[in-house]
Amino acid sequence: MIEFFFDCSSPWTYLAFHNIQPLAKEFGEEISWRPILVGGIFNTVNPSVYASRETPVPLKQRYMLKDLGDWARSAGLAIKMPPSVFPVNSVKAMRGCILLGKEMVPFARAVFEAYWGDDKDISQDAVLAGICEKVGVDPKKFFDGIGQQAIKDQLKANTDEVMARGGFGSPTIFVNKTDMYFGNDRLPLIRGALARSKERAA
Repeated sequence: MIEFFFDCSSPWTYLAFHNIQPLAKEFGEEISWRPILVGGIFNTVNPSVYASRETPVPLKQRYMLKDLGDWARSAGLAIKMPPSVFPVNSVKAMRGCILLGKEMVPFARAVFEAYWGDDKDISQDAVLAGICEKVGVDPKKFFDGIGQQAIKDQLKANTDEVMARGGFGSPTIFVNKTDMYFGNDRLPLIRGALARSKERAA
């Protein structure tokens, strides 16, 4: 079992979102998609992210951009870094993922593409409406739905849950409930965990 806690505001999450799907398919595993609000995590357990943004290390920052470009090229994805608006308020997009439930994957993919590929501000209603139309979601039902208290509560519950289970950012991935991995670059380790799990089940 794979659980994928994610926020579309992270470029590394975009990479992991893209890369984990063929991996899960290879092993015949379902992915439980768990939208979160990563800003809530940073505010609560990982404020060092904000400190590093305020006082970046130039050499590290330069390498990070190169590293991200290398990973994006490897995945065949277009990622513009930094986008015009960064960080972005992704709360409406992530509530939308909650609202769409099992149908969230095409929507989440389109949100990632709009923000990281097309440099569109996904906090804006007009951008989200365009994404809805692109993936066949009625914009009015979308905006009515994300305003529901139950949707807001579920997003907060997911965010609280991942922190309670040891998570401190996005993406946080669990294999078989307790085996936690953080980040796109942990995919080879996740592959190993899935292979061991399959061997034990054989």
